[in-house]
Amino acid sequence: MKTKPELELADVKAIAAAAEAEALKHQWAVTIAIVDDGGHLLWLQRLDGAAAVSAHIAPSKARTAALGRRESKVYEDVINGGRTSFLSAPAIDGLLEGGVPIMKDGQCLGAVGVSGVKSTEDAQVARAGIAAIGL
Repeated sequence: MKTKPELELADVKAIAAAAEAEALKHQWAVTIAIVDDGGHLLWLQRLDGAAAVSAHIAPSKARTAALGRRESKVYEDVINGGRTSFLSAPAIDGLLEGGVPIMKDGQCLGAVGVSGVKSTEDAQVARAGIAAIGL
C-alpha cells in the first residue's frame, strides 16, 4: 500500500498567511482559496476590497489546479490556442491563470487559487503561499 503526504491545518494556515502577506505587500484586494487534492475547499479568505465574484473564481481556479495537477493557466492557454471544446470538460471551471497545484515528490496535495487582480499577479500570490511550506 502506498502512503501519501497530505495538507494539515498548520500547512493551510501557513499558506494562507504567506499568500495574504504577498497580496497586502502589493495592495492587491484578492480572494485566496486552498483546496485538498480532490478539490474540496479547506480555506477561503476574501481580503478587504476584493470583488464578491472573486470568492467564486478563486475556489474554481484552485479546484481546477488540484484535479488537473497542473496550473490552471495550462487550460487557459489550451482554450486561447483554439481548442474551445475544452470549455465543456466536466468538473473543471476555473480555466484562468491563478490556480497553482501544491506538489510534493510528484504527488498533488491540493492547490491554491487566487482571484482579484491580473492573472499573473493572482498566480504570484498563490506561489508565495505555497513557498511558505517549502514547496
